[in-house]
Amino acid sequence: MKYVILIHSNPQPWGHPTPNFLPEYEALSPAEREQLDKEFEAFLGELHAAGELVSGEALGDPTTSKLYRASSHDDPPVATDGPYSESKEHLAGFFLIDVASQERAEEIAVRFSGPGETVELRPAMWSGGDEA
Repeated sequence: MKYVILIHSNPQPWGHPTPNFLPEYEALSPAEREQLDKEFEAFLGELHAAGELVSGEALGDPTTSKLYRASSHDDPPVATDGPYSESKEHLAGFFLIDVASQERAEEIAVRFSGPGETVELRPAMWSGGDEA
């Protein structure tokens, strides 16, 4: 089963890795930050070695985004500059995982949520509408 782990964050300034730009992460001691980084990198390595990590990407600053929206089937989409969300958090990146169960996906997603970040776990869908 494939799942997408969506990382919602609002680093200031926008940058990656996002924790480096979050006040909750910056409030930790250098030793705590180093330990968290080391543990997360090791965890990514474990997921990769187990074949559970399919891919992942960091996303650019939401102010550089474009939103395309059509008002009807006959009208061409109109582009607006980002960010398109009024939210305090924006999509900062994602990871695609392929796991045996929802329970395993949930175990993994918990490990992706760091200080100041929100993680969303969503099942991936095939084009026919069935969950992957």
